[in-house]
This record gives sequence, C-alpha cells and structure tokens, in this order.
Amino acid sequence: YRQLKISRIILSVAFFLLISFLFIDFSATLPTAWKSGTLYFQFIPSVFRFINLLSWMATGFIIVSLLTLLFGRVYCSFLCPLGTFQDILIYLREKFGKRVRRKYYRPLNWIRFPILILCIVLLLFPGNVLLLELLDPYSNFGRIISNLLRPVYYSGTNFISYLLELQDNYSLKPVELKNIGWLSLGYSLVLLALVTWMSLKHGRLYCNTACPVGTLLGRFAEVSLFRIRLEESLCNSCGICSRNCKANCIDAKSKQVDFSRCVGCLNCLYVCPGGGVKFSYNRGLQENVPKDLEGSKERRAFVKKSALMAAGVAVLSRTVLAQEVRKALKPINREHPVTPPGSGDVARFNSYCTACTLCVSACPTQVLQPSILEYGLAGMMQPRMDYKTSFCNFECVICTEVCPTGALKPISIEEKKLLQLGKSYFVKENCVVYTDGTACGACSEHCPTKAVNMVPYDEKPGLTIPEVTNDYCVGCGACEYACPTDPKSIYVEGNVKHLTAKKPKEEEIETQELEEFPF
Repeated sequence: YRQLKISRIILSVAFFLLISFLFIDFSATLPTAWKSGTLYFQFIPSVFRFINLLSWMATGFIIVSLLTLLFGRVYCSFLCPLGTFQDILIYLREKFGKRVRRKYYRPLNWIRFPILILCIVLLLFPGNVLLLELLDPYSNFGRIISNLLRPVYYSGTNFISYLLELQDNYSLKPVELKNIGWLSLGYSLVLLALVTWMSLKHGRLYCNTACPVGTLLGRFAEVSLFRIRLEESLCNSCGICSRNCKANCIDAKSKQVDFSRCVGCLNCLYVCPGGGVKFSYNRGLQENVPKDLEGSKERRAFVKKSALMAAGVAVLSRTVLAQEVRKALKPINREHPVTPPGSGDVARFNSYCTACTLCVSACPTQVLQPSILEYGLAGMMQPRMDYKTSFCNFECVICTEVCPTGALKPISIEEKKLLQLGKSYFVKENCVVYTDGTACGACSEHCPTKAVNMVPYDEKPGLTIPEVTNDYCVGCGACEYACPTDPKSIYVEGNVKHLTAKKPKEEEIETQELEEFPF
C-alpha cells in the first residue's frame, strides 16, 4: 500500500504542476499535444468537448467513469488539480500546524444532491452553464491560477529580466500583464478562501458538498467493483483510519465505509496498524454501507422534490433570461460582444464554455478577457474579445488549440484569416479628423485586411477620413485598439454567428522597365 500511495502522490502532483504551468506559460513552451494530453482526463471539459467534436480525443470522461466503476473516485485523488491543491493544504497543516483529528460524519446529501440535479437540469437549456461554470473543479482551479498566481509569476519573470539587463543580458524579455477581470479576480479570491478554510478544518468537504463532479462520480463509486472496507476479523475499531480520512467517510465504530464520499487518498490503508483496512473486490453491493445511506422512501422523495425544484428554477431562469434585453452601456453602443475564434456563435459558445480562463492565459496579445455581464448573467466570466485591452493577431489560433471543452473548435490559420468575428463601424462624430481637423489614419494603418481605408474628406480639403468596407473586415479589433479617441471613433460589433469575410482585392503594382545596372 505504501508504493500505491507514493504512486498516487507522484501522479497527482505531476498533473497539478502541468496544469498549473498551462495557465502561467506566456511563451507557449509546451506543445499542443502536451496540452491536450494533460487536460484529456478533466471530466467536465472532456464531456463538453465530446459533445462538440465527437472525437475519440475527447473521451477522457468515459475512461474516468470506467475507472470509477472499477476502483472508485480515482479522478478526485489522481487527476483533479483542485483536489491535489486541497491535499497540499492538508499536508502543510499537518506538517507545520496543529494536527486535525478527524471523525466520521453523516453525508450532507441535502446540499450535494440538489446541486448535482440543478446542474444537470440547467444543462438541458442552452446557455445555462453558469452553475456548472462556478462549481467545476478544473475551471475553478484555472481561475485561481490565472487570476492570482499568473500576476505573481509575471512579476517574478520581469524582476529576473531586470536583473539580467543590468548584466547586459537580454535573453529574457519582460512580460506585460494587461487587464484582469475584477469579477473573475474577486470570485477567485473568495473561492480560494473558502476552499482553504474547508480543507484546513474539514478535509475534502468541498469535494463532497459543492463539487458536482465529486457527487456524480460518488454515485458510480457506490457500485464499483473494488472498494475500501473494514475487515471484521482484523479491525479492532481503534479509529486510526477514521482520524486520517480526508473525506470523513469511515465509521470505525460500526466498521462501515461510505465509499461514495471516499476520494481515494489511501491514507486509511497506509496508517492501519493491524491490516484491518482492505482494498478488495466488492462481494456485495450492500456490504459495508452505513445505515443512514441505505435506500428509503424518505430519501427517494427528497430527491424527487429536489429535481422538481431544480426544474422550476431552470424554467424560471430561462424565462427571465429570454425576456432580458441587454445593451452595453457604452458610448459606442455595442449590442453584441465579440466571441473568440472557433466559438461559432454566441449561443453555442455560452452553452459549452466553463470559463476556465485557459484561453485567456494562453492568448499572446491578452485580448481575451473575462466578461462581466456582456453575455448576460448566465455567461459571467466567460472570455470575450476586449479591444480596449488589445487586438487579435491575424495569424494566431492558440486559443482554439488549448480549449479543453470544445467551446472553441480548432481552426487553421487560413480559416482564421477569413473568419469574421464581427464588423467594424465608424463613428465620424468621435474621430479627430472631424472634431479637431487633425490627420490620423491609425485605424487604417493597423488593419491587416485593408477593410479600413483613408479617403478624401470633402468637408476639410487636404485631410482623409476612414471608410470601412465590412466585406473585408474580420473583426480582429486592430482598428479599435489603435484608435486614440475616447470614446472610440471606430469599433467592432460582434457577429451573433461568425461569418466568412471576402478576400481583399490585391492592388496591381505598376512595373517599370529599369535601365541596366551600371556595374
């Protein structure tokens, strides 16, 4: 059992470090294959990616489900980065603080089952992934790393770059960290405080109350072929296993284990002095199940009522969201946000994005930023193109390569060059050519498709003013980002559904016959 526990720790730490690095790696050090492989087993992203792409490369959740049916909640102990983060907090508490003597407590089914049912019911309605987005362990871990650790990592990199420059060494370039969404940052701080408190005081309580993935896999674990049990002939009810159980699911007095809450930490196997804790084939589905978990009419009635309540809330939320007509309260009156490349359309994107912010971290220009209410209440913290912060590189598809849920479908660079995310609109009243009689042309200079051209301005001879040809516009936002006015005199209105732009006409270059080179 010692070797098994060591193997678990090594594997879980490896996944923890790799996933953490994905969210702070500004130089795209890891190749795409490594990124896909690292995120392959993340449950919720894998489910969404399978629905979107129907690819065998998106079947990680199936493998996790099969492993759970065999051995219990191995995802929670081996693969979940937020679970490993909690284990690290628990270890540090026991190593440097006062040791917590844990004990068995009854499952909080009145919390975890309604959460799971509500998440499932809301998924039946397009665009209602907010609850799952807020509770998915992978996405929550990603937001914590992206919003809290990434700025520290960037600052450390810039400090080292500064020290190297003092020695005339310019091998490490400084990195600019642009806007961070305050809503996503605030939620990350609250979540970090909550998870830390729960871990230090109650072990893996978050995994067995708020986490819908843990609750769902717990249902599978109840019928797993192999499980932890207390051997009647060897167990003397000393309680050591119970005091070391992170999930508080072992009742040493009655020698029963609630395997639906066991997160597979293997502590009980390692610390038992008499070998009374076994991990073996399950000889009967009802063996070693606490009495308070046995099926009852009251429990079934409770689940039915919870399902009806969840369905009612889902219908109500859908009605409210359908009636809500939102327009961004901005001077440029943008009615639709610009969704990232590969998203296809706003409704589809909102239905599958869990706001893990991996694309936000990977974006080289940092144009992707967490939204607040641009998508409405149901799309909080999902990424949007923020052209006040930056612009989208014409030949970049990194966000589509790293998306673990398939909310951003992979596209080629050639497809990206003609993918119209939105259309540019010119507001003459804000332009410095109109207001100040000053020449500018920044928008035209930065347009990669020449959808914005400078044409003679009749009202002020000698000056030129922007003219937009939307057929050529791809909605990259370079014009809006470069525009010096506030409010902007040119902006991108997002397409509800992405379109295909036309290729700009190539200008004919006049050729002149050159005299023979004199020498």
